[in-house]
Formats: sequence, structure tokens, C-alpha cells
Amino acid sequence: MGLGDRLRTVFRLFALFTVMVGVALVSAITTIRLTIHGRQITTPNLVGVSLDEAQRVTGGLGLDLKIEDKIFNDQYKAVHIVSQIPPKGTRVKLGQYIHVLVSLGPPRVKVPELIGDTVRAAQITAIQRGLMIGDVASVHYPDGVKDSILATDPPPAKPDVQGPAVDLLVSLGEAPAAYLCPSFVGRPIDEVRRTLEKDGFKLGQVSPVPANGSALDTVVSQTPEAGGKIGADTTFDFRVAAAVQPSAPPAVAPPAAPK
Repeated sequence: MGLGDRLRTVFRLFALFTVMVGVALVSAITTIRLTIHGRQITTPNLVGVSLDEAQRVTGGLGLDLKIEDKIFNDQYKAVHIVSQIPPKGTRVKLGQYIHVLVSLGPPRVKVPELIGDTVRAAQITAIQRGLMIGDVASVHYPDGVKDSILATDPPPAKPDVQGPAVDLLVSLGEAPAAYLCPSFVGRPIDEVRRTLEKDGFKLGQVSPVPANGSALDTVVSQTPEAGGKIGADTTFDFRVAAAVQPSAPPAVAPPAAPK
């Protein structure tokens, strides 16, 4: 075999070796990539899920759960996941941690002492304590200062209140005096006027109406009606019998002159 043949043989062997090395390298890289991607998984959505359920899900997927902190939260119930890192849909390796915040539920506060305060003062105190004023009911109460708070729901100093609102019962003060409305029908209007002025009531509108058999200048009807409940600030209106002149008949236009 000549020198040229030997050289050609060496080159062919070198080329074959190079191809085999390249194939082996590509195969190795492909195997490594498949191995790496084969050990990855997509993170599930744990937000809003109970801690027990989240641990069961992550354990079943080959992931670990790590609680970073526990916080008060109005949106999620106690022992439920508030947030997670990495977020859902992230590709991660098997065995990787998912870091979570766990809810302690809504903030728990104590209702402050509001009895005796005004509604305005109670609103300021409630806001400072992280609360708000809910329903406000009012009642007349003889021993309570007007506009002062008589009771709260929940009551003062009740521990571990989760609801943000406090309902109030507010005093309207002592109930105003009430009277049974008398009947003034048939009495002269001048006498009725003097009686009202003496007793501190107000006289409103006095309207004349046809007597229809009633004595002139006497009360025919009244507002409010007799027997009803009235207060010290009640205003009385009366219809009084009067001699009403008959109204003149309407004028009739003269017939038009013939054209």
C-alpha cells in the first residue's frame, strides 16, 4: 500500500471518529435535557386553599410547602393560603419549596367602652380601633343624655370580635309630653283661641265654611281630630261656621247679532 493510500485511510478513520464523537455528544446533551425537563412540574394554585389541602396537593406532586408567615386577612378564612411564591403555573423542579402566607382570619379586636359617648365621638374611637359604626337605633330614655350612647352590640370589652361593625343604641332624651286631643267642635272660635293660648298650643288656619245649621262662629271640625295623641308643639286648624253669601250666577253672554 502506497503512502497516499495510507493517508486516505487515516483521514477516513479520523472523519469516522469525529462523526461518532459528535453523535455521542448530541445524544448526551439530549439525554441531559430530557432528564432535566422530565424532573420539572407546574406549580398548582394554592391561594384560598386550606393549609391541610395545600400540603396534601404539594406532597402528591413531589413539592414541599414552607409557611413563611401568618397574617390577619379579611378575604380568606383562618388557616387558608393568602399568597404563594412561585405563583401558579410556574415550572419548577421536583422537591422545590412553595413559600406561602397563611391567613389568621379577620383581625380580632376588643370593643372599646362607648357608653355615654356621643355618636360622633364613638365613630372616631371606632376608626382608631379598626372598627366601624353599624346600625344606629334611637329610643327615648328618661335617664339618658340626649344623643348619648346607651348600649353597644357587641358589648364593651368583648374579646376576639371579628366583625368590623359595632351597632349602637342612642338616647333621644326624655320623651316629650303627650296629651289626649280634646274636642273643640261646637265651641265658639274665640273661646277656643283663648284656651289654646293659655295651654301653650298653636292656632293655625281658621277657614269659614257654610253653617248648615251650626251656630255661627262655632267650630264645625278640627285638625287634629279629637281623641288622638298630641304634643306640646301641635298646631290646630279649624273650620268655623259662617254665613256664606250665595254666589252670583255666572253671567250669560248675549246672543250674537245675526250677520
